[in-house]
Amino acid sequence: MADLKTVPNNRSVTRFLDGIHDARQREDCYAILKLMAQVTKGEPRMWGPSIVGFGSYHYKYASGHEGDCFLTGFSPRKQNLTLYVMSGFEAHDALMKKLGRHKTGKSCLYIKRLDEIHMPTLTKLIQQSVKQLDKTHS
Repeated sequence: MADLKTVPNNRSVTRFLDGIHDARQREDCYAILKLMAQVTKGEPRMWGPSIVGFGSYHYKYASGHEGDCFLTGFSPRKQNLTLYVMSGFEAHDALMKKLGRHKTGKSCLYIKRLDEIHMPTLTKLIQQSVKQLDKTHS
């Protein structure tokens, strides 16, 4: 089995974010950094080369595969700012309707710009996701 690339490391979060060329995306990332730090009451850490993650939990699938992952995090991508809502979105229908312009994957929330998002709703979404993971994996 190949080694996982998305593992915590000691790279500088600030250096990573300061290296974002697009000023708007850099500002949005710093705003998300602040929001996630407040929600998790934790310090950011680089996971792999391009994900800023907060906290961690251990998972184990029925197949026997297991590992560690961050509770929440984000990554500036070329097309979107990707936020990781690790609990998924099924339990958050009401919030998703109020969130603003976005797309989702299994646990990925894709947004173009933070000014298109209702920030109190985003905060609640991240709070609920982190709380759900803490309950499930503690």
